[in-house]
Amino acid sequence: MKAVAVTQYLPVEDPEAFLDVQIPKPVPAGRDLLVAVKAVSINPVDTKIRKSMNTIEDTPRILGWDASGVVEAVGADVTLFKPGDAVYYAGDITRSGSNAEFQLVDERIVGHKSKSLDHPQAAALPLTTITAYEAFFDRLGIDRNGADAGQSVLIIGAGGGVGSIAIQLAKAAGLTVIATASRPESVDWVRTLGADHVINHRKLMVEQTRALGFDHVDHIAIFNDMRHWDAAVELIRPQGGIVSIDNTDQPLPMEGMKTKAASLHWEFMFARSMFETPDMIEQHKLLNHVADEIDAGHIRTTLSKTLSPINAHNIRTAHALIETGSATGKIVVHE
Repeated sequence: MKAVAVTQYLPVEDPEAFLDVQIPKPVPAGRDLLVAVKAVSINPVDTKIRKSMNTIEDTPRILGWDASGVVEAVGADVTLFKPGDAVYYAGDITRSGSNAEFQLVDERIVGHKSKSLDHPQAAALPLTTITAYEAFFDRLGIDRNGADAGQSVLIIGAGGGVGSIAIQLAKAAGLTVIATASRPESVDWVRTLGADHVINHRKLMVEQTRALGFDHVDHIAIFNDMRHWDAAVELIRPQGGIVSIDNTDQPLPMEGMKTKAASLHWEFMFARSMFETPDMIEQHKLLNHVADEIDAGHIRTTLSKTLSPINAHNIRTAHALIETGSATGKIVVHE
């Protein structure tokens, strides 16, 4: 089957950073689905993993952790899907990725694709949706059905892929959303997604937030990097919670968090699949829930740019766009 592979780290400008290759078509067993991949989206995690490679791979390595496609075949223990089902998923970072004609993926982390979206629109959603959903509803304990309506959430880095779906999930749960964005196009983007207020994370966030009338906010999501830690600690309400998706090696002073009895949570959407946690199937359930919300008109795709077809040139182009750090929404490569 066709696939787009890497064999060593090369700068994204190098024409051989990705290679078009032929590899054997996998065979499903157990709870695996064999999915015919129709569209993939590129995330910062793709670029980070590519950059972390410091050896030459013995065999071509397939990246990609966001896809939409059609079930081609199923393993003997599969109960949730059948051949012909349209699906979307983020996959498992420990396994071969989605930049290929076919991919094996455990059914417990796969959702039925929204009926109202095509494959490129659906491929824009899984990884960021799972991340934002788990950050809000599993880590911070916000009620997705509106029991916490009226509470406030500050979303730092709201214009990116995770922030774009997070705004919509928060609004669907009845929260007041303060989004951060620093460029005119990203300000417009987060407003179209439903943000109630927009502030600039490149300027003094505490002053801007308090100028809006918020002495403190109930929840804070850090969806870009931890350089905003001090501002987040200052703004979080007593007994509130901060969630972050960013790796950091910088010191994180905790005195302010202790004084407020506030909590810090880490979100990593691959944790359930990496460790095969007992609740791994929750990702299947949440993806189905979001697909239903999309079909009901409550949530929209975060797709912002498409490239076609799925080949080494277009995957490399998408990586280069992500590496600029200025992309809004999601970039998808499709058939």
